[in-house]
Amino acid sequence: MDVYRLAEQLSDMIWHDYDAWPQKVQRTMGYQAIDAVDSIAANIAEGYGRFHISERKLFYRYARGSFEETKAWLRKLIRREVIASPQRIAEYKVVIDELGPKLNAFIRATKAPVSSFPAGGGTQSSKDQVS
Repeated sequence: MDVYRLAEQLSDMIWHDYDAWPQKVQRTMGYQAIDAVDSIAANIAEGYGRFHISERKLFYRYARGSFEETKAWLRKLIRREVIASPQRIAEYKVVIDELGPKLNAFIRATKAPVSSFPAGGGTQSSKDQVS
């Protein structure tokens, strides 16, 4: 899944940058940023393992919330010049700009598997599908 790969990439970026941050930043914003960014991929994985569509979408929405929280921490880290390199900021922007729309599309595309429809049905019309 491309969305999961991007979530892991963003997580690894923050994880590796963390070591260069001052101890004050690590103990405050750093822990929060790592917790938020790690939750994106973790919630995608947990949702993927759920049987019921409503549970899957719930965890995917949690992932989107963690994504928004991660962006908030990154904005603070950039504004406070913890992440100050224009090149590194651009690298974060590339991943974020790709992950956000793909995560939203992934949530929208989550449908019930064909095997979960009632037996004896043949083809379901779009209004009869569970989403």
